Amino acid sequence: MSEDPYKVLGVAKTASQDEIRKAYRKLAKEAHPDLNPGDKKAEERFKTISLAYDIVGDADKRGRYDRGEIDASGTERPPQQEFYRQYADADGGFRYQSSAGFEDFVDLSDLFSGVFQRGGGPGGPGGGRGGRMKGQDLRYHMQVDFLEAVNGARKRVTMPDGRTLDVAVPAGLRAGQTLRLKGNGMPGMNGGPAGDALVEIDVNPHPVFERDGDDIVVELPISLDEAVLGGKVEVPTITGKVNLTIPKGASSGQTLRLRGKGVPGAKNRAAGDQRVKLKIVMPAKIDADLEAFIETWRESHGYDPRAGMKG
Repeated sequence: MSEDPYKVLGVAKTASQDEIRKAYRKLAKEAHPDLNPGDKKAEERFKTISLAYDIVGDADKRGRYDRGEIDASGTERPPQQEFYRQYADADGGFRYQSSAGFEDFVDLSDLFSGVFQRGGGPGGPGGGRGGRMKGQDLRYHMQVDFLEAVNGARKRVTMPDGRTLDVAVPAGLRAGQTLRLKGNGMPGMNGGPAGDALVEIDVNPHPVFERDGDDIVVELPISLDEAVLGGKVEVPTITGKVNLTIPKGASSGQTLRLRGKGVPGAKNRAAGDQRVKLKIVMPAKIDADLEAFIETWRESHGYDPRAGMKG
């Protein structure tokens, strides 16, 4: 029998879904087969953690587990039968009843056959008298790099059951989104379809790029002379470096826009832009020539950049 999923994840039954998710991510990362190659105990632990999260990480399944409708492995519990309850006495015991007189009662195999039918009867989805039942979904947490998420990539991942899958990461994927790989979950019962693999995505931050919707934001350092005189400078984008024209008299905080250089658009949506925020960086050391020039310039061209802040 599977362990209590709350105990496996080390959380209280009153834990929030966010607390359960954080606990799962921490434990799954420690026990993941990719980080523990050849360690069978870690592999089994990873499967146990994943199964526990499959039960209580899903709000609907968690509710059914808490109500006793499914067990810790996700298997349906047969409901307590009314014919059994009606013979309970007031003290909670049960009186012996002969089977005589019940010859016409429905056969127990027929009574319980509907429990495992998705559609509730013959012809229903996943149903029929054969007890067909869809297999469990498997959950997996996958880290992807920033550029893999925005540009798309192919990743090979190890699933909770030990299989490896090649996953196509679509361009423009966001952190927190879940990829559904149909038919890559646990096998179905009695000829039922296999479950799905649900791959939740977490995106690693990038040292240069940030994402704002479909726009990419970059802070670009420029020199004092580039700010004053303008010119062309190289700026990184998510697909490589391009030349950007800095206007004369540029200021720190000024934002320039590279059209279509953001996150690729999906379907009929246009690609985002790249916003380049300028930052003037002074020389590491102010030499005598620069100091003398600025002193002379200030005497004849001084200005107050804070004039607008005065009441």
